[in-house]
Amino acid sequence: QVQPVESGGGSVQAGGSLRLSCAVVSGYTVSIDCMGWFRQAPGREREGVAAILTDRGSTYYADSVKGRFTISQDNAKNTLYLQMNSLNSEDTGMYYCAADRRLGYCRGGYFALGYAYWGRGTQVTVSS
Repeated sequence: QVQPVESGGGSVQAGGSLRLSCAVVSGYTVSIDCMGWFRQAPGREREGVAAILTDRGSTYYADSVKGRFTISQDNAKNTLYLQMNSLNSEDTGMYYCAADRRLGYCRGGYFALGYAYWGRGTQVTVSS
């Protein structure tokens, strides 16, 4: 069983910053090929925010967060991070961490919703 566990959400004023973490918990040694951050605002569909291919460290960002968010990983800790700066009200939502072990999926679907493993989410609220 592979379980991503998010933390670091909270409430912040517009212009502020938050850092989300995602620890991939497993009962055995597991190799993760890609990880991503997704968010879902009330009444809206879940959307990809940032993703990383773990072998090369290649990163991808949604246009709405480019220049403000940074995704990074600590392979030794099997942990993913999302540094979020210059937050605005449009960034409010539940943030989910996802992971997958299929390299073929990862290369084409890093912003799709087909990840094999999902966390339960952490809430981010930005007030103006």
